[in-house]
Amino acid sequence: MIRKFGAVFGLILGIGVIFGSFLLEGGTLRALFLIAPILIVFGGTFAAVIIGFGMDEFLSLPTLAKKAYFPEHYDNRKLITIYYDFAVKVRKNGLLSIEEDLSRMEHLFPRKLIRFLLDGGTEESIENSALLEMKIMKERHYSNAFIFSKMGGYAPTMGILGTVMALILTLANVGSDPNVLIRNIATAFIATLWGVLTANLFWLPISDKLKKCHLEEKHMMEVALEGTLGLMSGEVPLVVKTRLISLLPQQEQKEMLGL
Repeated sequence: MIRKFGAVFGLILGIGVIFGSFLLEGGTLRALFLIAPILIVFGGTFAAVIIGFGMDEFLSLPTLAKKAYFPEHYDNRKLITIYYDFAVKVRKNGLLSIEEDLSRMEHLFPRKLIRFLLDGGTEESIENSALLEMKIMKERHYSNAFIFSKMGGYAPTMGILGTVMALILTLANVGSDPNVLIRNIATAFIATLWGVLTANLFWLPISDKLKKCHLEEKHMMEVALEGTLGLMSGEVPLVVKTRLISLLPQQEQKEMLGL
């Protein structure tokens, strides 16, 4: 369960440790949740995204964050087993015999490759089509991750801006009510805190998670491409399976080979 929702667990853990430590030292949540610094940090960060990337990209942020916290799972071991079964069937009954089993493929990419194969695609055309899709996917995924990476830079800057503004107010009110001075100083430090916290607990981790999701999907696509080319060449099923297993991490290779 923790592995499946690891990103959510990490976020909860981070928030719990940071705010919990503050409370243990005698602080109060009311002291942290000041409206002005929160507005400056979040509002300024979102405004910078809209200016730099456009409104459409800004509106896509919740969807991208959801993908980061609840990523799609790619079971490459199951995919290899399916390709092995297909290779056995192709060996006995020919390529067209696997058409009725395409529904076993959970993901669109391997289904498209096998459909291309059944429709008479050549090895070169299938490989070129797959590599082009992988290239476009990489550009799209890294563009999405780049937005959150930039937000990780905007947020601390906005926090510093809020700090400077609060310090200006503090100096402007020197000699007046001490409570006003204390409130302005608190706002200054809280703005910096929210800027650094959101950057390092929200935006930068989401960027890293999106890159990791990309690598996992790319790995699945590599397995699918190799498996499809193996079916096309009519290789011995065990050879197809062994070649695909070699694409897995060593521990998973040992488990699948029973070593």
